[in-house]
Amino acid sequence: MIEYINLFNDILLIKINNITSLNMFIFIVSALIFSLVIDIAFGELPTKIHPVVIIGLIANFFKKIFIKIENRLSGLLVIACVCCVSSVILYIIYLISSINIIFLFIIFTILLSSTFSVNMLLQTAADIKTALYDNIDKARQLVSYLVSRDTDELTESFIVSAAIESLTENITDSYVAPIFYYFIFGIVILHCTINNQLFYLLLIPMLYRISNTLDAMIGYKTDELINIGFFPAKIDDVLNYLPSRITGIFIVFSAYLLKLDGKNAFKVMIRDARKCPSPNSGYTMATTAGALNIQLIKKGTYILGDNNKCITKEDISKAVKLSKLSISLYTLTIVLLFILIFVIL
Repeated sequence: MIEYINLFNDILLIKINNITSLNMFIFIVSALIFSLVIDIAFGELPTKIHPVVIIGLIANFFKKIFIKIENRLSGLLVIACVCCVSSVILYIIYLISSINIIFLFIIFTILLSSTFSVNMLLQTAADIKTALYDNIDKARQLVSYLVSRDTDELTESFIVSAAIESLTENITDSYVAPIFYYFIFGIVILHCTINNQLFYLLLIPMLYRISNTLDAMIGYKTDELINIGFFPAKIDDVLNYLPSRITGIFIVFSAYLLKLDGKNAFKVMIRDARKCPSPNSGYTMATTAGALNIQLIKKGTYILGDNNKCITKEDISKAVKLSKLSISLYTLTIVLLFILIFVIL
């Protein structure tokens, strides 16, 4: 009799665990889909409550403290302190949100959407194209917000090049990378029971966003930042290594589907991706240059692609379409992988 009771308990436990896993699976996948919808439909959160802005303020505070340490350890200290403070703030928000599962889902989804920026990425490129028809100085100004080069004297072709470079380079860190890490840890928590699973699931892409923000703020080789920016830049390079190459492959597939030059996209990616100072950015920029049969040029730094045709304003629209499809295919792949792995394992 005891054996039958134990068997019944084991079966019941399996069913409960299966239900729990299913609910977690639905939560994870739904949050991903809805967060993308929120970003596309509404764009960025207000500046005063945007997590990236808050991360920037925290980073700036610790930068002022640790920049006085004139060695590379200063950068690690900034990273550690920003991650710790941000994690505590996120955990407090998580605890407050956990009073109700629906409320938690809403807050979780909104915060997840803040770790990427698809709407702004695509809209900025489109705005530059529009400005080129109206006022080239306005286009130069818009480009100046995206690139570090001097834009005051850029001709139209170089403005178009800069816009496409910025758009395609940022596909990786503005969407693919945070969702890549969300996916990896999502698979882990579906098959490993840990406390506060959803907190850690949200923390992982947020930590990536912290790394990316620190790289954008202090990851430069200027006299002031050469030491404090070393580790933020290197860590960002490591975290983007796989996502950038994955993005390049999705751009190739998208080029074929859009009847652009997919074969050339792959060829130019393999040939030119390493021409960029960054170990990662070339895998998206060079691939796009190949797909559009144009050259993307940063004077004195790199030339990506072949000069098969003159670059024009319309190439921005083509690059936007290519980026949209790449992001869509990537999202669909992630969702299908979630389903496949959940069913199999």
